[in-house]
Amino acid sequence: MPGAQQPALDNYIQQAFANNKGLREQHFQLEKSMLALQQAKSLFGPNVALLASYNASKGGRTIDLPLGDLLNNAYSTLNDLTNSKQFPHLQNQRFQLNPEDFYDAKFRTTLPLLNAEIYYNRKIRQEQLSQQEAAVNVYKRTLVKDVKTAYYQYYQASQAVDIHKNALQLIRENIRVNESMVKNGTRNNTAVYRANTEMQKIEADINKAVNDRENAKAYFNFLLNRNLADSITLEPAAVKAGLQPVLDNGAVKQREEVQQLHKATNALLLNEKMQRSYLLPKVNTYLDLGSQAQGWKFDNQSRYYFWGVNLQWDLFASRGNQHKMKQAAVDVQSVRNQSAQLEESLQLTLRQSLNNYNTAVLNYRAAGEQLAFAKRYYRDQQIVYREGQLLYIELLDAQHQLTQAQLQLAIAEAALHTAAAEVEREQAAYPLTTQN
Repeated sequence: MPGAQQPALDNYIQQAFANNKGLREQHFQLEKSMLALQQAKSLFGPNVALLASYNASKGGRTIDLPLGDLLNNAYSTLNDLTNSKQFPHLQNQRFQLNPEDFYDAKFRTTLPLLNAEIYYNRKIRQEQLSQQEAAVNVYKRTLVKDVKTAYYQYYQASQAVDIHKNALQLIRENIRVNESMVKNGTRNNTAVYRANTEMQKIEADINKAVNDRENAKAYFNFLLNRNLADSITLEPAAVKAGLQPVLDNGAVKQREEVQQLHKATNALLLNEKMQRSYLLPKVNTYLDLGSQAQGWKFDNQSRYYFWGVNLQWDLFASRGNQHKMKQAAVDVQSVRNQSAQLEESLQLTLRQSLNNYNTAVLNYRAAGEQLAFAKRYYRDQQIVYREGQLLYIELLDAQHQLTQAQLQLAIAEAALHTAAAEVEREQAAYPLTTQN
């Protein structure tokens, strides 16, 4: 059963991969993780910013320069000695400390030279991206199982409609035979009345089966994000009841759920190292290229460059960094415990799915044998009834057993397919990479 080829169903699975809104949301999260990684990588490169300021002020503190008091007497003496006015008379000066009509515009380029935090941040983002990729595949595998289960439910519901319609045809034939017998005087109207009552019951069963089929169709189309009333191509898989799934003990360790927690563990280990990185200094360099002057002047005197190196080394933080390190270590222990618990849980669900499949195989075989017996029993009872040696209620009971056996076989077949899909899910056997 597992691995049975069904091109139509595989095509529907690809449609679900392309259109399912839940899976689309997972891809959005994956895209966010990719962008977060790109952002983390960009922190290694230079950052260029334009900084500008303009100041206008009046009043405030001033600086007094008594140039006149200091130099005017000396200048007067020099003028007398030289018999000239070569040395001017100076006024005392007062300068405002707050700059007036002053601008400063510059391009500042910064570049990290040594920063362990951005290094570990990039590593963490890489692990988180891998974790989200695994989450997408987890959702895909669940979606494959859901699509297959919905497909087989629709198949079962369609079979139920056909089975009840066949039963209706049988009861109509019984009515015809009974009416003929009434005309011939070999039967009374009781059998005809009972057959008509049974026909009404079967028509009600058909209505319920049609309703179940339409609900199954709507759910299947919902998974594919299609119109809920779209038709579904049925392609029953050949049932190979003798084919048993093989328990693969290594399958659990390869499950995407385990890979998710493995990547989460790696990310938390990196976070622990990042918390320890406070022991290392942070070194950055910067370069300013700009111009500053009064009155919006721009010339050789206003233009400037300014280069430097910054060092930040956190030496004391009241043991805050140690507490962060301990928190990170606890997070690592927690996720490792979750990983071990998950592997045990997956082993359990795999074993249960295999047991369920084996039981479904036995039930399908039993249902097939039951149907074979019911068919022979109905044919024999029909012959005896037409010979007038059997009550109609006994023939009706044989027909009811036949219908129930047909329904039971349809249920057992759908359950077998569904159990196989569950085994395929638990073994992570559906080829996601080659199919999509």
